[in-house]
Amino acid sequence: MSLNSSAFSHPPYFLLVGIPGLEKEQFWIAFPFCIMYAIAVLGNVTLLLIIKTEPSLHEPMYLFLAMLAFTDLVLSTSMLPKMLGIFWLGSREIGFLSCLAQLFFIHTFSSVESGVLMAMALDRYMAICRPLRHSSILSVPAVVALGSLVLVRGVLLVSPFCFLLHRLPFCQHHVISHSYCEHMAVVKLACGDTRVNVMYGLFAAFIVTGSDVILISVSYTMILRVVMRLSSREAQLKSFSTCTSHICVILAFYVPALFTFLTHRFGQSIPPHVHIMVANLYLLVPPMLNPIVYGVRNKKLWDRVVLLFQQKGT
Repeated sequence: MSLNSSAFSHPPYFLLVGIPGLEKEQFWIAFPFCIMYAIAVLGNVTLLLIIKTEPSLHEPMYLFLAMLAFTDLVLSTSMLPKMLGIFWLGSREIGFLSCLAQLFFIHTFSSVESGVLMAMALDRYMAICRPLRHSSILSVPAVVALGSLVLVRGVLLVSPFCFLLHRLPFCQHHVISHSYCEHMAVVKLACGDTRVNVMYGLFAAFIVTGSDVILISVSYTMILRVVMRLSSREAQLKSFSTCTSHICVILAFYVPALFTFLTHRFGQSIPPHVHIMVANLYLLVPPMLNPIVYGVRNKKLWDRVVLLFQQKGT
């Protein structure tokens, strides 16, 4: 009886729709997505190699950047290969446990990305507002410990998503109106009581995004106050320029994340294809942009990139 009940409540697989309403256009949409993924992989792998092989880059800012690059690789790789299978091959099936695994990696590393961006904002605050104490407080062991803490936080907060979904009955609902397994998209298929899932999802989002955004906002408010007190216009511009790239990356990550989160809960009037397109771009645009923004705007890093490709060419 319990075996039948378990088999009935957990479908052997889900069917991923892709982009609802744009099924016929998906084949062509996959090409720009694939190009974005290729740029993300090339850019982030290059960053990791340069930071690993260049001892002068073993500083807090670049170590956090390496964490960001690794996180971006995991995030984009967790969803894009399967998405291309849906768009190009019509391979819509994903096993129940595979779906939970994909969901786990996407949400865990979204949380890690948020935490790394917060850590980078703290690094900028220390470098500009407390320059004399920067190296002593943010030593390499402290940076590694902070990165580990951010990863553990993501794993501990996201793991309950999988356990809570595993206990839900899904009856015969197994078509996910999404391009990948996302927590709320899967919750909507359940035919049991999902209030715990919804409440825990809100709690986890508030703990991660709420705390990180508050710390980032406080850090940049303090930075702005210090920079505005500088007597030299040139010094002000130099300080601002070191933060501009980080602010661009923060906006590219949090704006679509907030849109996707709110649309799932309150955006019934927003067309599904708009919501899903933004949700897809949310996991592709930041991984593609981050190495470009940091690589181009950071002279020390850009010089190393140029040197690497010159050596490859000779």
